[in-house]
Amino acid sequence: MFEKPAPADHPIFDLLARRWSPRAFSDRSVDRETLASLFEAARWAPSSGNGQPGSYLVATKDNPVEHERLASVLNPGNAWARKAPVLALSVATLHRADKPNRHAYHDVALATENLVIQAVSMGLAVHMMAGFNVELAREVFEIPARHDPVTMIAIGYPGDPQSLPEDLRQKELAPRQRKPIREFVFSGKFGQPAGLE
Repeated sequence: MFEKPAPADHPIFDLLARRWSPRAFSDRSVDRETLASLFEAARWAPSSGNGQPGSYLVATKDNPVEHERLASVLNPGNAWARKAPVLALSVATLHRADKPNRHAYHDVALATENLVIQAVSMGLAVHMMAGFNVELAREVFEIPARHDPVTMIAIGYPGDPQSLPEDLRQKELAPRQRKPIREFVFSGKFGQPAGLE
């Protein structure tokens, strides 16, 4: 199995280091019990006021019609995700008790990250994508007002990077990079490094 652990500057939890977003997925299906565990992990994420504003549409290749419906909203640049045995779409409920919930996207992201870390712990890989047609998703899945499609998600077992087209293979094999801590952790005022590096 191809892995790309994070070259962390400071010690971090192994599951966090092993989490990355591959584009190569194997043909192996994800059984219902495993899939249920992923969404159970999402269920127990923290949320503001316990509002739990996250929902998910999910489809597996066991139901090719539904899998294709989810795939149909992907942008062309994310066509590689059609190979993933599971596709999902996260949706944020933007109001709670008829008041705007400005933390909805944050809470949906927390739930999705719980799902991702659970997946890594079970030997799966997850790739989240902003590249999809939001309005088409609303139409195809009859997503009501005050709900917003957030992220497309490919889930499956890691595949062979050599199965990808050359441009995607290069991205798959490229070293991982992140901004250093000094560029995003501040103290005293915005933009002033906290000195944690």
